[in-house]
Amino acid sequence: MKEDNLTMQDRKERTKKYVEQIQNLPSFPVVIMEVSKLLDDPKTSAADLGKVISKDQGMVAKILRIANSPLFGLPRKVSTIEFAIVILGYNQIKNIIIALAALESFSSKENKDWDKNRFWTHSVLTATLAKKIAEELGYRKSGEVFIAGLLHDLGISLIQRYFNKEFKAINELVESGHFSYLEAEENVIELTHQDIGNYLAAKWNLPSALGEVILHHHAPSKAEAYGEIAAIVHIADYMTQYYQVGDFEWDKEMNLDFDVIKILNLGDMDYLQEFILSYENLIKEQASNLIF
Repeated sequence: MKEDNLTMQDRKERTKKYVEQIQNLPSFPVVIMEVSKLLDDPKTSAADLGKVISKDQGMVAKILRIANSPLFGLPRKVSTIEFAIVILGYNQIKNIIIALAALESFSSKENKDWDKNRFWTHSVLTATLAKKIAEELGYRKSGEVFIAGLLHDLGISLIQRYFNKEFKAINELVESGHFSYLEAEENVIELTHQDIGNYLAAKWNLPSALGEVILHHHAPSKAEAYGEIAAIVHIADYMTQYYQVGDFEWDKEMNLDFDVIKILNLGDMDYLQEFILSYENLIKEQASNLIF
């Protein structure tokens, strides 16, 4: 088949095959399997679960920082992982661990094109913002929204870790001033970080909602079954850029999908703008609490 005759589907299938050939592509993180096994046992106590989680002190620190962030909305300070388990509940803790372990699987050293701490801060701020927005709008599954927000840019982590040559090429195209990051991704690897994140979610058998939100977090109007979650994460993601707090370089050309008004019943453009402005103080307060 000639290169010029390749359809977009052909390109996506070819790239997926390439991704599958990466020998070091992580399987589901071991800590998640241990936590899941404990949670299946009704006799498991917060102390039992805390011991397993405490094997990774980096994860403990991240969980406590998330739990104590202003946007997470807990009524009192959480100082131990055991108390975090009690106050957040087993399912919420499990979901947070899944997301944090997934991101950590692709963690690598910083370089001039990759600011790991900035990526972590952006991911967590987007997640906590999304959870707060979901609760304000009366969306019941705010925990699910939180995880989707935390994992929305999972594909970028995979690209920088396993497609190092392509990652550099993408950054060089953007630096040329003629491409956005999404355009550069399509040009270099023929998939976006959204496609890759969705593919990984499927490989790990994560809930279909997470895969769809990852795939459509830049354009929630394209989501089919989980448009509300995608729209909430999209607004949260956009707010980080709008306020330039917890923002991430790869979103700098991000445009707001105005279909979120219809999806979330936000009235009109004026109301949407007021809604975004109402979060200014909270976002700026959050910034000092989420530097990783």
